[in-house]
Amino acid sequence: MTNIAELFRLNPKPLFLRLSLLAFIVGACIGYSFAQAKPLLLALNKQESTLAVIDPATMKVVGKVPTGDNPHEVVASADGKTAFVANYGAQKPGNSLSVIDLTTLKETRRVDLLPLVRPHGLVMGKDGKVYFTAEVNRLVARYDPAANKVDWMSGTGQNGSHMLVLSPNQKIIYTANISSNSVTVLEMQPSAPGPPKITHIPVGKQPEAIDISPDGKEVWVGLNSEGAIDVVDVEANKFKEKINLGDRPYRVIFAPDGKRVFATLLTTKELVVIDAATKKEIRRMKLESVPMGIVFSPDRKFVFLSVVQPDRVLKIDLDKMEIAGWVETGVAPDGLAFVGK
Repeated sequence: MTNIAELFRLNPKPLFLRLSLLAFIVGACIGYSFAQAKPLLLALNKQESTLAVIDPATMKVVGKVPTGDNPHEVVASADGKTAFVANYGAQKPGNSLSVIDLTTLKETRRVDLLPLVRPHGLVMGKDGKVYFTAEVNRLVARYDPAANKVDWMSGTGQNGSHMLVLSPNQKIIYTANISSNSVTVLEMQPSAPGPPKITHIPVGKQPEAIDISPDGKEVWVGLNSEGAIDVVDVEANKFKEKINLGDRPYRVIFAPDGKRVFATLLTTKELVVIDAATKKEIRRMKLESVPMGIVFSPDRKFVFLSVVQPDRVLKIDLDKMEIAGWVETGVAPDGLAFVGK
């Protein structure tokens, strides 16, 4: 390939034309760099087993990538180049992670997790590794993309270990156990990969949704059977307070500033906002569809919801609490992730 210096040597045109050519080349390179750095919104379509890649500014789908069967959760690498998808499976239990290149929009690897089955909750660690639950095996495991292997796992001894979160310092894992009515705390030891210290915290009935406050002081757990949220005191490792919502909170997530908590309610089709300090409900936003997954934009201006019946991803203005845009991504969208700033 001819480099720029060679191109100039061969080009007999006047200087200003050659400078114009140089400006065009540099501008194209800069434009390409900016294009690569554009933020992306990722949405999993469970029933069609695809990952939809969305431009969050225009709310247009820019591409779709096939995944494993019935994907539920998705996370992205810190550099925004790679997505990891938990293929939970439908009638047949899933046993894989999809590794997707977000620059080429192609699945580059299908990680076989057997004998681990029903991978679900996903968290991207600061160490560049992917932490996930294997629901059937009743454990939490860690996948190392660089080595392409599961390099650590720990049993919970509880049934239905489904969703998980990492503490801000990355030293503690919390997972909600749907059928054991508990939250398992796994404290990683300094001598890792040694076994963690494990504590089980009793909570209300059928805990599933889970998140941790940005300051690491509280874990909030959604209770499927009680239509409520249990708040766990992290320092004491015990139940602290119950917040009644009147409907199942499918997702519970702290806003980036930690001041508000958002929950998606399935039956009533509502987005509920709660004051994190007072534990009081601030407002409810009625929706036409059933809200599922939820993720915030890094600039804290928008929250994105995946909804079904009809199937869409909504963009909600947080100041106005109004729908600012929407897009049809596929059949039964659920897990969401945001890439970039």
